Amino acid sequence: MQFQLPIQFKSSETRINYRDKILLTGSCFTEHIGNSLTELKFSVLQNPNGILFDPRSVCNSLISYIENKQYKKEDLFYLNEVWNSWEHHSRFSNIDGDECLRTINESQLQAHDFLKNTDWVIITLGSSFSYRLTSEFSKVSLVGGNVEGTGVANCHRAPSQWFNKHLLSIDETVSLLDKTYHRLKQFNPKLKIILTISPVRHIRDGVIENNRSKARLIEAVHYMISKFPGLHYFPAFELVIDVLRDYRFYDIDMVHPNYPATEFVMEKFRETFIDEESQQLMDEIRKIVIARKHKAFQPETKAHKNFLKAHYNKTKELATQYPFLNLNDELEYFKNQ
Repeated sequence: MQFQLPIQFKSSETRINYRDKILLTGSCFTEHIGNSLTELKFSVLQNPNGILFDPRSVCNSLISYIENKQYKKEDLFYLNEVWNSWEHHSRFSNIDGDECLRTINESQLQAHDFLKNTDWVIITLGSSFSYRLTSEFSKVSLVGGNVEGTGVANCHRAPSQWFNKHLLSIDETVSLLDKTYHRLKQFNPKLKIILTISPVRHIRDGVIENNRSKARLIEAVHYMISKFPGLHYFPAFELVIDVLRDYRFYDIDMVHPNYPATEFVMEKFRETFIDEESQQLMDEIRKIVIARKHKAFQPETKAHKNFLKAHYNKTKELATQYPFLNLNDELEYFKNQ
């Protein structure tokens, strides 16, 4: 008997290999994919602005990398004893405004340089809801050049009356994606783009509102896929919502997919977008990654020393055979241990 509805989707004709550079941006689910690829030694840059959810924030961030936008002190604001940027995740916030600005601009420059030679951009959209500043925030003593109506990527725990919540229409999202697609292709013509929708539920918006939000993203993304070459769709949302479709595949908050769910999605991503040679290499690197995480109860035993020596030799062999891989940390670990 069949207990699942399988999703029929073709493997991509053009696939990712270990020589490719991959930039990932978008929702927290982006980091599940990015962390997995990073652990397996792909050349990855993820979320240079931090986690972003709505199409406006994601598209604006990508254009800012193209333009190598450098932020100024007046682009920041002071709230809750730290300096923040409306365009960045709170991981950039800092009690020192100059340090906040430095880390933001370093990340911008890194993203600009990386994007010049990037082969793949993976964009994960999380929500159609966009937040815009009202006139209320200007009544508080804030340093910053923000104006009413400015969209924000992160609310930074500011009072709710500082924002208007807007559900982007399908046309608005298509317009944002369309502009960003053309800017990316002009900047880096060889670029290939994978679009995906996060399976994370935004229940703070409400269950019905979350479904409306996801539906608009899906419609806009598929319009783009059908219109432009070099665009691909990966059904992360459908794999969790329609194939797994069980709360046992969610974390305790019933919102975020858990480890088995994300591993299942990554398996499908691998089958769809990673070439055969790289898939085999992934298996070899995974063995080394697991070996490095191994904690010996008796590290002084001959058996453990032989274990370390065997994996050092295997790692060295891979590093010689595939010089584009960065296995320095693993070599150092097995040698010193």
